[in-house]
Amino acid sequence: MLKSMTGFGRAEELIENYHISVQIKSVNHRFADFNIRLPRYYSFLEDKLRKDAMTAISRGKVEINISIEQKEDTDYEVSLNHAVATSYLKALRSLGELNLPDDVTISTLAKFNDVLNITYKEVDETFIYQIVSTVFQKALNGFMQMRREEGARLEKNLEEHLSSILNEVNAIEARSPETVKEYQQRLTERIMDVLSDTSVDESRILTEAAIYADKVAVDEEIVRLRSHTAAFSAAIKSNQPIGKKLDFIVQEMNREANTIGSKASDLSIAGRVVELKATIEKIREQIQNIE
Repeated sequence: MLKSMTGFGRAEELIENYHISVQIKSVNHRFADFNIRLPRYYSFLEDKLRKDAMTAISRGKVEINISIEQKEDTDYEVSLNHAVATSYLKALRSLGELNLPDDVTISTLAKFNDVLNITYKEVDETFIYQIVSTVFQKALNGFMQMRREEGARLEKNLEEHLSSILNEVNAIEARSPETVKEYQQRLTERIMDVLSDTSVDESRILTEAAIYADKVAVDEEIVRLRSHTAAFSAAIKSNQPIGKKLDFIVQEMNREANTIGSKASDLSIAGRVVELKATIEKIREQIQNIE
């Protein structure tokens, strides 16, 4: 089943006094590009969560936003650096020599650097990872489900395009021999007009028609185009990431269509080639969003 590179998933939960929110979204990208935003205090989670994401996502520009809030925050303690506070107070009161009022307060001292120290307690990283991972997996599951649903819509649309390609190829294949017959008939008529005679060297006409047939023959291109179409159809049924493979197949399909177009000397075939190339271009645009 195809997976789109566009997806969105969100989950939030209150676990063990921690309110955890995870949001995952992505757009198409040539490679796998992960941008994970976490509170700085929990940055140790980034590598583990990146590895978890990489097990499910192989391509796309992915943004992962994680919020972790403790309802009763006991992970840190605030302490007073008495020595530093005393030094600040002594220095401030020495300004009294300038005949300034002594209006030093607790709030005044608290604003100075290093008077109040915040000491963070040691975090149980294994526990934090477990609870965050629980919410992360829920968001990831929703994200992947959206990718699969979008992929299913793309697959249906691509199948319709492949059917259109085969219809054009069948029409070109049916029309191609007729162009040779028509060329042979026109050649005979021109020779008869020039010679003003009904006696025509049929062997010469057959030779010229054979040369023309070889010049405009598209049998090999049609065979290869059908083969590429079949390969594309089989690839989109795969459960593996096949976006890059599809891109290569489409390049080959376009190559064969261009060759047929360069050989086409018939207006009807030329019109079919235009439609053929337009459909291939639609496919090329759509597969840019396939993982």
